[in-house]
Amino acid sequence: MQSFHDIVGHDQIKAHFQNAIKYHKVSHAYILAGEAGMGKKSLANAFSLALLCERGGTEPCMQCHACKQVLSGSHPDLIHVTHEKPNSIGVDDIRRQINDSIVVRPYNNGYKIYIVDEAEKMTQQAQNALLKTIEEPPPYAVILLLSANPDLFLPTILSRCVQLKLKPLRDSVVRDYLTEKLGIPEVDAEIFATFARGNLGKAIALSSSDEFKHMANEVLGILRHVKEADISDLLEDIRRMKEDKLDIHECLEFMQLWYRDILLYKVTRDINQLIFKDEFRLINEISKNSGYDGLERILEAIEKAKVRLDANVNMELAMELMLLVMKEN
Repeated sequence: MQSFHDIVGHDQIKAHFQNAIKYHKVSHAYILAGEAGMGKKSLANAFSLALLCERGGTEPCMQCHACKQVLSGSHPDLIHVTHEKPNSIGVDDIRRQINDSIVVRPYNNGYKIYIVDEAEKMTQQAQNALLKTIEEPPPYAVILLLSANPDLFLPTILSRCVQLKLKPLRDSVVRDYLTEKLGIPEVDAEIFATFARGNLGKAIALSSSDEFKHMANEVLGILRHVKEADISDLLEDIRRMKEDKLDIHECLEFMQLWYRDILLYKVTRDINQLIFKDEFRLINEISKNSGYDGLERILEAIEKAKVRLDANVNMELAMELMLLVMKEN
């Protein structure tokens, strides 16, 4: 569990929480919104640590009895709401874990904090049950709803919570974390950071994923030989990737990164801006032999393939149409 100081990025949200503590303006309910891996849990935990810390500062001291209880998962006034059903949080979960216990005063005369992860999974009945508590909360209660999709909340829930949306981090911030904290080579960190699109948790997961490395090697193999290889051989490579249970959408996103790299290099002639620096020789060659319009057509073809797959068009047909555009341009 981290303090605010240890969390990478999200400076505005950290400042909001710390100012709320400093000026005694802590709200009774918050929604932390952002996709999985962006840091919702880290922020909620850091806020909880600071609120429960006996020293009362905007950063938890990590040394007092309360901090040690939170760090060990044994603080009686920090409740992580759980649910048995994987895809829904039912009304009984909310009543039993929040509504029935929130009337009991905190043990240490401070705050009583509830963290609901994947809160968008609350049923409508569960949200209505929670709404009654949010409308008339005891002064010591703080409810943190963590959600990847806050649009699924009732408007009445949204209107009674402070909404804080996590924004993607800059690729350079993610890359630097991977290289400096995890010792990942810069060339690899560049790819992980770009592919993760500002999601540090996703970038960390990709860096240790054998499946992602396998996918990257397979896709690069296709991209290196797309011009001279027979279309049937390329389709066989894609069929094999699907049999290996690789995510074809991820494969297409990887291809987009590759061709954006080529297009960017054609415009700037700057090797330092490349994601695939190890492939400079090939990228330089393709950029010389491809026109701007051709590269744009390839990127459009990859996007069309993604749309066709989403529309349940036959996978091999969608891939063949895309590969033909790649070979022609």
